[in-house]
Amino acid sequence: MLLSLHIENYALIKQLDLNFDSGFSVITGETGAGKSIMLGAMGLLLGQRADLKTIKEGENKCIIEASFDIRHYNLKSFFLENDVDYEETTLIRREIVTTGKSRMFVNDTPVTIQFLKEIGQRLIDIHSQHENLLLKNSLFQLDIIDTVATHKDDIVAYTELYLSYKNKLRTLASLKESAEKEKNNYDYILFQYEQLTSIQLQAGEKDHLEEELHMLSHAEEIKSSLIQANQLLQNDEHGIVTTLKQTQQLIAQLLHFFPQCTDLNERLLSCYIELKDMTAEISKMESSVEYNPQQLQFVTDRLDSIYTLCQKHKVTEIEDLLALQESYKNQLEKILSFDTEIATLEKECNILYELLIQKATEISIKRKTSAPIIEEYMVEQLSTLGMPYVQFKIEFKQASEPQLYGFDDVEFLFSSNKNTTAKPVSDIASGGEIARVMLCLKSLIAQSSTLPTIIFDEIDTGVSGEIADKMGNIMQKMSKQMQVICITHLPQIAAKGTQHYQVYKVDTDTSETRVKPLSTTERKEEIAKMLSGSNITEAALKNAEELLKQSSNG
Repeated sequence: MLLSLHIENYALIKQLDLNFDSGFSVITGETGAGKSIMLGAMGLLLGQRADLKTIKEGENKCIIEASFDIRHYNLKSFFLENDVDYEETTLIRREIVTTGKSRMFVNDTPVTIQFLKEIGQRLIDIHSQHENLLLKNSLFQLDIIDTVATHKDDIVAYTELYLSYKNKLRTLASLKESAEKEKNNYDYILFQYEQLTSIQLQAGEKDHLEEELHMLSHAEEIKSSLIQANQLLQNDEHGIVTTLKQTQQLIAQLLHFFPQCTDLNERLLSCYIELKDMTAEISKMESSVEYNPQQLQFVTDRLDSIYTLCQKHKVTEIEDLLALQESYKNQLEKILSFDTEIATLEKECNILYELLIQKATEISIKRKTSAPIIEEYMVEQLSTLGMPYVQFKIEFKQASEPQLYGFDDVEFLFSSNKNTTAKPVSDIASGGEIARVMLCLKSLIAQSSTLPTIIFDEIDTGVSGEIADKMGNIMQKMSKQMQVICITHLPQIAAKGTQHYQVYKVDTDTSETRVKPLSTTERKEEIAKMLSGSNITEAALKNAEELLKQSSNG
């Protein structure tokens, strides 16, 4: 529940410090005193958008800070999941400066605006006159039913299932779109792949072919040179090999009487053997080289094919063509596998859809089971609020397909007149009737909700007298389950509170809004003023005293 509120330099508030108790608190004040300013400040703590115009004129920064007792609301895991320090007395603080920056803290941990919104939804429900428009919202009406049905876990499980189903559908649609595009390219890709595979490319082949082409193009010249070289080496009379052999034999004859020639003889012998081997190798090469116009044409044609493919695909090496060939192969395999993938995904979607229908049906049954409870409660409560002939019904329609909220469309039907057909509440209810309907709905969900605090901002608009007294009773009853704070202009409701705060304006150098808790005497005077105006009469004081006495006895 809300323990304290500190506001500094916000709108007409210079500095405000308030402490709150559990139970039913009322806030009163003259029109224009600034009651709504407090709600605006609270809204900032709950993640509403900041407006720089709300910073008090002449100041650079405004601060709003509130402490909450959250011991009994199972919020520890929520804090841990968001990496925020958990404290049983939690402090929320927001600072807004004129530069446009806004800083948010929870227990001195910097947080995002989204976290503020999420924690705010778990701590306070601010009901303003503007919120009455929610009655026109089918999802708000559905949320009322779900709160009473107390099947939050079912709703969470259904929502997760629905999101998973929609995500799977998007994946399937994307896969089908890709399949359609790829299948349109299938013939093209297949042609490219077959063109590459048809010539059976080998890694390193281009370099080898280019070398062979160079050799075949100069075969006659190569062969002629090798023949001449061979002749120079082993001509019977003047060949180098013959001459070298003769030289070595002459030196060998000197070894018996001139041993200094031993090393020279060995070197000549080694040269002879080496040249002899070279001669044999040259002969072998010369024998292997033949002018072959058919092979030359084959190599030329083969290289032309490779060069053409390289130019076509804008690459330079066979390895690049082989990589491209593998890529085309993978694309073809993927296209052929699309049907299998699509069939698998369709099966998964069908399974999820069946589970979704099953879960939506379970939720729908629980909603329809809760509907009579809501109808009975609303008729009972509204009857006490001056509507003896009231009708309140919940009409269910089923959507053609499961939605995020299930497949139930609901409509709250209402009539306050005798023998009149109930119609959508937002179409026929007056302002005062809508206020009473909303109060009854809020009191209903308070019995099923664990929300710590609810703030009503003039929910009593359009009512007075005995009806106001009854509305106050409902809020009193709600305050036994949760903290209730009500901004009111009706003395009947103001008298019901266990704490009473007065909002007033003082004019010094500037206008300034202030709030103070009222003593018993001050409270009697405030209620008397609400009864008779600024000129408080003795009768008004007695009436105020009687209202306070009745409320305390109630």
